[in-house]
Amino acid sequence: MEFRYLGNSGFKVSEITFGNWLTHGSQVENDVATQCVRAALDAGISTFDTADVYANTAAETVLGEALKGERRESLEIFTKVYGPTGFKGKNDLGLSRKHIMDSVNGSLRRLQTDYIDLYQAHRYDYETPLEETMQAFADIVRQGKALYIGVSEWTAEQIRAGHALSKELGFQLISNQPQYSMLWRVIEAEVVPASEELGLSQIVWSPMAQGVLSGKYLPGQPAPEGSRATDDKGGAKMIERWMRDDVLAGVQELKPIADEAGLTMPQLAVAWVLQNPNVASAIVGASRPEQLADSAAAAGVKLEPEVMKKIDDAIGALAERDPAQTKSPAKREA
Repeated sequence: MEFRYLGNSGFKVSEITFGNWLTHGSQVENDVATQCVRAALDAGISTFDTADVYANTAAETVLGEALKGERRESLEIFTKVYGPTGFKGKNDLGLSRKHIMDSVNGSLRRLQTDYIDLYQAHRYDYETPLEETMQAFADIVRQGKALYIGVSEWTAEQIRAGHALSKELGFQLISNQPQYSMLWRVIEAEVVPASEELGLSQIVWSPMAQGVLSGKYLPGQPAPEGSRATDDKGGAKMIERWMRDDVLAGVQELKPIADEAGLTMPQLAVAWVLQNPNVASAIVGASRPEQLADSAAAAGVKLEPEVMKKIDDAIGALAERDPAQTKSPAKREA
């Protein structure tokens, strides 16, 4: 496993992060989830990403149990706040001081830890003054409940505003967690340049475009039984944008490129996002423990310029690049 600094900080994370978004507490039984965490550790992955909203807090609980007994100082545990959890009452949503303070305490309890390495604003909150949100994060850092603060799916403009406030308050945003893959490149035009200027890294999710870049979905054919595209608990909805024959045909053109590079299709997809110097880590999930060793092998891979060009020739025109696609939920109804 290779490691990279996260933003303009002295904090290192593994190039591959294990995330439990669509699996723990929902799609995968707890014993299998624990096996996946063990496999991640065996593969050298030390960074784990979750969120309180995943499986309505169950994902955090499963991760906390799976990591119990590990040397805490050797782990980097990330979680997030924004979405509705628990009773989903009027204050159980967003980035208000009340919701952040309630949420961080709940996350610490479920994760069975005294501190969170990276606490992230899961989305931008249009309803709460940014000053209120950032003051709450500053207090959490001072209380030792979180060591670092990051954001997720914020636009370049939102990152700039948040970064300026964080510096005034005595801490610094060090990361953004956006979707990024060969098929989803919306951060390249604005978010990445702003982050490079301000000292933030990207921790990217869905580097395999919800599994489409694995190559297992074939144009004109039904999705394999048991795959994400057949999952009615949320997976199918997330992947549907890529289940077009033109996209699936383009993905199949990647197979000889992967073969020539000595990589599997998933490894090529993960290695591709790690070629971006502003990406510190790629988040991968797993429903079976053996998937982790394959994904982890993408760490440290160097793709030559001619390989990157071949990938662009095969799939570049199919990619979404519009920066306006980086967006948080619309303003809530009064």
